[in-house]
Parts: sequence; structure tokens; C-alpha cells
Amino acid sequence: MSNREDLLAGAKRCLRTKGFARTTARDIATASGVSLAAIGYHFGSKEALLTQALVEATGEWVEELGRVLTADLEADITPMARFELTWTRLLGLFSAHRQLWAANFEVSPYIDAMPEVRQVMATAQQQARIGLARLFLGIDDAVDPKAAQDAGAFYYALLAGVMIQWLIDPENAPSAADLVNGLRIVAGARTEPSRR
Repeated sequence: MSNREDLLAGAKRCLRTKGFARTTARDIATASGVSLAAIGYHFGSKEALLTQALVEATGEWVEELGRVLTADLEADITPMARFELTWTRLLGLFSAHRQLWAANFEVSPYIDAMPEVRQVMATAQQQARIGLARLFLGIDDAVDPKAAQDAGAFYYALLAGVMIQWLIDPENAPSAADLVNGLRIVAGARTEPSRR
């Protein structure tokens, strides 16, 4: 591997063990076996390196999610049963990658201060929307870009909201069954004029 690849691998290890905010440049240099100066040379800053490592690690998680979601899925499963099974599997993966999700939320303070971090995260977020629409609903963005964008945005919002609940209060965070029940309630909600 090159120094750049070694730095990314070391940064991913640090993200999984220490998180985004607590990882120092020295931690990354030690984990990667590369000099501190190489961080600046290859990435410009520790934050830029960690952001790139976070994007790649999250992409690896999405690939794993894709394998888990498509494994042994019956063709004639109902949409609600598919939704519940998908979220059951997704929440199972969350436990194994909890620190990665915490790191995703830790990057937020750097968004305004570092435009390059914002750009990397915005690009990754857009790719995540498209990927989630494909994973959850089989929507191909080349065929229907608007449907992929809208469905992906819905799933991204749901995913981020559920993950933050599991990070903060796992004992009261929604299960897959809770999400199905909530979806039924929301989908069946009637809009009535308010009575005053």
C-alpha cells in the first residue's frame, strides 16, 4: 500500500476505536505507520483525512448492508414485511458498527469551518440517497432520478433519525416492529380541519 492508503486505513481504525473528535494526528500516524507530515502532504489536514476515511468506511458499511439486505429475501414478501425485515437486519448491523455511526455525527461541527469537509460530506450524502433508494426499493436513478432522489432522501432521513436515537438512548430507540407500526399510523393518518 502507498502512504496515502496506509493513512486512510489507519484513520479508519482510529474512527472505529476513538471516534472523529478524539482522534489526533499522532493517533493516525501511529495506526498507519506513516509520518505526521504525510497527513498534510496527502490530505491537507487531519480533519480532511478523517472525513475521507469516514466516507470510505461508511461506504464499506453500505456495501455490507446491501449484502445483508438481499440475503435470503423471498420474492413474494409483502412491502411491510420487507420493510420490517430490512430494519431488523439494519439495526443488527448498527450494533457492530456503533462507533462508525457516532463518528458520522461527530463530523458536523467541521462543516461550516471547513468547506472541503462540507463538499466531501455533501457528495457522500447524495451518493447515500441514491444507494438507499436502490437498496430498499430497487429504484435505479438512471431510470427514474426523481424517484431515487425522493425515496433516498426519505430513507436517509429515517436512517439518520433512527441511528441517533440508538446512539443516545438505545433502550427506548425504535425496533423494526416499532417503525412498521409508526409507518402504518402515519400512512393511515387523516388530515382533518382543526376545530377551534
